[in-house]
Amino acid sequence: MSPSSPLDILQDSLRGAPIIWKGEYPYFIHPISDGIPRMNPEVLRATRDLIIEMVDWYRIDLIVSIEAMGLPLLAAVGDATGKPTVVIRKRSYGMEGEVRVDVSTGYSESTAFINDISPGERILVVDDVISTGGTLEPLLAALENMGAILQDVIVAIEKGEGRERLAKERPKWPIRTLARIDIVDGKVEIID
Repeated sequence: MSPSSPLDILQDSLRGAPIIWKGEYPYFIHPISDGIPRMNPEVLRATRDLIIEMVDWYRIDLIVSIEAMGLPLLAAVGDATGKPTVVIRKRSYGMEGEVRVDVSTGYSESTAFINDISPGERILVVDDVISTGGTLEPLLAALENMGAILQDVIVAIEKGEGRERLAKERPKWPIRTLARIDIVDGKVEIID
C-alpha cells in the first residue's frame, strides 16, 4: 500500500466531520477549522505541506493569519519556512497604525485589528475556512489599503460560494484553496 498524499490525508480527515446547525447555517466541525475533535498531527503536517508546496517563497516577506483558527496553520507554515508571522487579532492593542476591520461570517459579526504590516510588504495570508467570504473580504481590502501586497492567499477548506464570489468581484486577489467541500444530506462531501 502506497503512502497517502498530503491532499488525501486532508480530504480523508474532512469526510465524516460532524455537522451542527447555527440557525439555518450548516457548520462542519474539524480540527483545522475548530480545534476539535482533536487533531491528528499528520493532518496539520499535510495541510502545512500543501501550503508550502503551493507558494513561491522568494516572493513572500510575511505570513499573516486571522485569530483564532488560522493560528495552527500560521505557526506550522512560519516555522517550516522561517518567514515572520503576524496575527490579525480580535481585540485592540492600541498600537500605532492599528487598523480596525468589521467582519461578518455566515453566522456572526465581529471586529478584527491589524497591526505591524508595512507598506510594500509582500504577504501570504493563510486561513482555515472560506464560506461566504465575509471575513476574508474586508481583511484583504484593509491589508491592501495599508499598502501590503497580497502576494498569495491560501485557505485550507472551501465551503460555499465565497471564493468564487470574490474571484469575480476582486479578480486580482490570488485566493486559492486546498480542499473544497459541500454538505449533502448532513454529511461532508469532497468536491473535486
